[in-house]
Amino acid sequence: MTLTVLRNGRVHTAADPEATALAITDGTISWVGGEHAVDTAGRPDRVVDLAGALVVPGFVDAHVHTLDAGLALTGLDLTGARSLAHCLQLVREHAAGHPDGVLWGHGWEDTRWPERRPPTRAELDEAVGGRPAYLSRIDVHSAQLSTALAVAVTDRPAGWSDTGPVTRLAHAAVRAAARDLLTAAQRRAAHLAFLGTCAGHGVVEVHECAADGPSGLADLRALLDLDGPIPVRGYLARAVGSAEEARAALAETGAHALGGDLVVDGAIGSRTASLTRPYTDAPGNHGARYLSDEQIVEHLVACTAAGVQAGFHAIGDDAVSAVGRAMLAAAERLGEHATVRLAACAHRVEHAEMADADAIAAFARTGAVASMQPMFDAAWGGPDGLYTHRLGADRAAPMNDFARLAAAGVALAFGSDAPVTPVGPWAAVRAGVHHRTPGSGLSPRGAFTAHTRGGHRAAGRTDREVGTITPGAPAHLAVVQAGELARPAADPSVARWSTDPRSRVPLLPDLTPGADLPVTLATLVGGRVVFDTGVFE
Repeated sequence: MTLTVLRNGRVHTAADPEATALAITDGTISWVGGEHAVDTAGRPDRVVDLAGALVVPGFVDAHVHTLDAGLALTGLDLTGARSLAHCLQLVREHAAGHPDGVLWGHGWEDTRWPERRPPTRAELDEAVGGRPAYLSRIDVHSAQLSTALAVAVTDRPAGWSDTGPVTRLAHAAVRAAARDLLTAAQRRAAHLAFLGTCAGHGVVEVHECAADGPSGLADLRALLDLDGPIPVRGYLARAVGSAEEARAALAETGAHALGGDLVVDGAIGSRTASLTRPYTDAPGNHGARYLSDEQIVEHLVACTAAGVQAGFHAIGDDAVSAVGRAMLAAAERLGEHATVRLAACAHRVEHAEMADADAIAAFARTGAVASMQPMFDAAWGGPDGLYTHRLGADRAAPMNDFARLAAAGVALAFGSDAPVTPVGPWAAVRAGVHHRTPGSGLSPRGAFTAHTRGGHRAAGRTDREVGTITPGAPAHLAVVQAGELARPAADPSVARWSTDPRSRVPLLPDLTPGADLPVTLATLVGGRVVFDTGVFE
């Protein structure tokens, strides 16, 4: 038995909001308290001086794409491209410095460029000099590809273009072809780069949203077999029609659940999110539906019967409402105790950006978890944002209404959808509080909980202690450098917890816009140090 005591800091815990120390015994939190009582923790094998640092529960990123996010770190990151010309310049420079293999780039966003258009196939061919190249848009629902990669795609599915970016099924085929050109060493380097970055941000677990098919399965197996710094929970995008199929899919692939990017529709930026009314900037286009209502119901019934967690990617109002209706239809088919059985599986809705009152009520009734990304609103919300440009203000303003979902009793889990937005849980928590639509944000405690305990709830873990700093909880922790802790002003529109000092609710760092966000100093998973800037030296 090994006992480690962390002292002389600040500890975010409801067990003792004045706590300055904690003890970890064999990976489990065994004691929390103040300096005056630290001797009661036991005789330590090691004592760590926190020097005033704040210890918080580690974050869970509930929606990531590890390979793509890692390739944005080890490959070509285009999120900083200021224009089409700048984007092509970055491609040329990267191609010159990395002459071998497929050129993988990510992050271009044409709506922010003065040219207001993506690169053409011919422009990309000129920039890469005849080699395979794949450049995904920021939302990873469309991409431009070079001619050398196009020849590797044998058919021309829906969404194909010979000149512009590919979308829909064509994008999935092109992405798989590009992945097939990656070496095992490239995949491993990308996986480790991303998971290391997550650990450096205080993230103690990620939920990988893997594609089905040979390329996606190979990547998922490699990721789950990797001895990386933090655990990975694997979500496989495979629809099933029976309980036997559901169980067999997990046994065959090693996945933990059947959901993640099991897409009902696409994304707003690529105009593939499925809408009940056409896009404002593309009259006649309602987006794309990839699963029918019946397919969604069948998947839910099959997974629930098998005791397997299911999930769906749904963004547009048509898609999100379809999942809501399917939850209720599944409850009818499952019969007695159906809502209890559904809730026990913690089925998930990824994104749920355009959830209306009926969908929210359906999610609450069936115990569904909404896995959401606050940085989507930060990046594309507001009166001048992409959502308003694509949908009009009347549909854009109510999007990503965290407060409405939470008030209805829907469990929330926050994540990044990396590489769509970068891993940065404190920024996401702040975005979850300071929503671009007044009244749609959460309290600081609510947003923080969604990115910590909420992620464990989204993984089907219902232990009260997990995701907290409480004796008996796993020591999944982040040690951060933070300024004075802030007690937010009472706000009846978002507050669901007491702001009275007598409530002894643990405080959080200042999350007001412009304030310095906490910096991670160390990250622990089950008491094991997976990232350290010197705290544990």
